[in-house]
Amino acid sequence: MNRRQLGLGAAATAMTVAAATAAQAQTRAPGAVAFYDSFNDQLARLPAAYQGDVRAFYERTGWLPVWSAERLRALQAAAARAERHGLAQTDFFDFAALAADPATAEMRTTVAALGYARVLSEGRVRPETVEDLWEMQKNRIDLPAGLSDAVTRNVLVDWFEALAPTDIGYSNLSAGYVRYRRLIKDGGWPLFSDGPTIEPDTSDPRILPLIRRLVAEGDLSAADGARLSLMGGLYGPELQTAVRSFQTRHGLAADARIGAGTQRSLSASAEDRARQIALNLERRRWLKRELSPERIEVNTAAAIMVYWKDGKPVHSNRVVCGSPTNQTPSLEKPFASVVANPPWYVPASIARNEILPRGPAYLAANDMYMSNGTVIQRAGPTAALGYVKFELRDSYAIFLHDTPAKGAFNLSMRQRSHGCVRVQGAVEFARLLLSPDPEKLTEFDAAQDSRETQRIQTGREISVRLLYWTAFVDGQGRVAFREDVYGRDNRLAEALGIAVSLPRPVNDGARVANDVGP
Repeated sequence: MNRRQLGLGAAATAMTVAAATAAQAQTRAPGAVAFYDSFNDQLARLPAAYQGDVRAFYERTGWLPVWSAERLRALQAAAARAERHGLAQTDFFDFAALAADPATAEMRTTVAALGYARVLSEGRVRPETVEDLWEMQKNRIDLPAGLSDAVTRNVLVDWFEALAPTDIGYSNLSAGYVRYRRLIKDGGWPLFSDGPTIEPDTSDPRILPLIRRLVAEGDLSAADGARLSLMGGLYGPELQTAVRSFQTRHGLAADARIGAGTQRSLSASAEDRARQIALNLERRRWLKRELSPERIEVNTAAAIMVYWKDGKPVHSNRVVCGSPTNQTPSLEKPFASVVANPPWYVPASIARNEILPRGPAYLAANDMYMSNGTVIQRAGPTAALGYVKFELRDSYAIFLHDTPAKGAFNLSMRQRSHGCVRVQGAVEFARLLLSPDPEKLTEFDAAQDSRETQRIQTGREISVRLLYWTAFVDGQGRVAFREDVYGRDNRLAEALGIAVSLPRPVNDGARVANDVGP
């Protein structure tokens, strides 16, 4: 059969189906007939972005209206849960307006339901529009099919809730958002005024509002707060412990000194923090739900790495990430090999701007040489890549590696590299990854002893995810915050139409020996 015959056959089949559907429509209730007859006109008046999904949905329902009173009540119940996702129900549903226009209510209700479902399943904003480089696996759902099935089986509430991430990270952060909204309704906490550093065992009039703040966020119990408030402005040992808890949650040096960095974090209002949580719930909705049970996750906002094995976190390290001007991008890439004692092939921009201007003496002192126009640093104890490199595939020259600049891991602000990720305890971490295969581990250990450069295959691909989360739930179940060092919260908030006024990070400006590298 030729192409023309195939086209005529398809056209004839379509006409037959359309005629049968039209004939079937004539046997339906008057309301269903009216809906069928006006379908195309109503569809044409909808936003173009929804027309395809709406048509696909009603194809599955047999072109019948579906929003009975019972199903509308279920949809309202699902919509009422929007707040736990950091969303406003009124952004998606106006049930009073829908009821006021019965002629168009059916299809407009479907549009609202699909729009809300889309945000729960994929987020409101395309991540590529708010980040310079974002390459991760997105979540994708056949929403018309899912909604049709949920309507048929009368499981609308469960279906909508299952669209959002169901992992413990999202669930706990969602609960944190609800808690902060409750704090706001109760008046939040008093403003903390900037001023001189409050040293331990001194007195300061800002101590009383500080106590209320620490009680509100759970760093201090209400009973202890009430008792310590009776002591006036004294900054004693118990309160210092609570401040250390606050500092730890915010990625600050837990020294109990209330200096510039801690005061900046204390300046955030409950509304600021709730909105910051909402931004991070949005980021999590972008991501594919199915995760590899073995993976490495780096939160570049917190400069922390977590290794997951069999779906459980088994190891965590501090890391050093890209600086604000050389940001580590959001990537999801596999790696399957480690390089023991790697040389460093210096990127042209780093060589041109930071190394070559220092002259031949600097190259010689740092065991560097030129080859075909490229600066190369030999492997060794002071080499920028340290004793091990974790190679990622197709990663824009972004990788994980060791470093001789161990002191940088002690800093609270560890965004100071050219974009690559320096791993604390990198050699022991490499041994952990290779430990399932004793032969490969022996091979790596032998290379470390000989100081010879050698690539060792892991024998499996391990997924690496470079994430940017400025609000998350820590191991103690507390909402932890990091200041927006890359400015991505502001860009996302602007795209979402959310007004945020987040504290700016305080860079301690510390210099670390051997702090050079990609």
